[in-house]
Amino acid sequence: MKDEKVLAYCNLFGVLGAIPYLLELDEAARELVRGKTLSLGFAVKDGPHGTLAFSDGRAEMRRGTKGCSIKLYFPSCKAFNALIDGKGMPIPLSGFWHIGFLLGGFTKLTDLLSAYLRPSPEALAEKAFHERSTTLMLHVIAGAIAEIGNHDPVGRFSASNIVDGTVRIGIGDAVAIGIRAEEHHLTALHEPPAESLSEMCFNSMQTARDLFDGRLNALAAVGTGRVRVAGMISQVDNVNRILDRVSVYLA
Repeated sequence: MKDEKVLAYCNLFGVLGAIPYLLELDEAARELVRGKTLSLGFAVKDGPHGTLAFSDGRAEMRRGTKGCSIKLYFPSCKAFNALIDGKGMPIPLSGFWHIGFLLGGFTKLTDLLSAYLRPSPEALAEKAFHERSTTLMLHVIAGAIAEIGNHDPVGRFSASNIVDGTVRIGIGDAVAIGIRAEEHHLTALHEPPAESLSEMCFNSMQTARDLFDGRLNALAAVGTGRVRVAGMISQVDNVNRILDRVSVYLA
């Protein structure tokens, strides 16, 4: 079972929250927003509020909608989730003169993001695309782990057992993120953490991909050496329990 409100948090801060990293990885994505300085605010009734701010080919996701250029309102979490599925439309509350960007460049940007997050087998066969897609999935998963740990009942139970500190999740030497726990509240860190209490590292992009796509069991991968864990194992164990919930919400 999945909750529409938890899904909305995952979609906003996990899926749309990956757009800044898409811009870092893909030149075509950067071209869509190059020269643009504006921000899209997403206000979901009884759900998440966040702003995606663009500045000349770069972007940042932040909490709240204060000061956004365009404010988009959604009457329910279900309505927002429908937008992410390509089946709904937002209600603009302000910034109507920026609608052209919303319907043009931003829509193309989200289409490109979808191509990376739900790729065809043919696209994944190309090494550079495979690496960008897997890296973006890691960022989406990081955001979703934090939101599920903070809002989903099952996730909150696992988060309640995580001691304060950071879990580092890496893919070889290529990329790493962190999940920071502070008084059982989780925060996604979208860069290699300066220090960590524990670590889970995939030995390759292919290993990470197989695990993300459900073709590999994490415990079995540890046994074969494809996944390495170190430090405070209870931290990794509880983060892995939340990771299992990510597939429920974002499969």
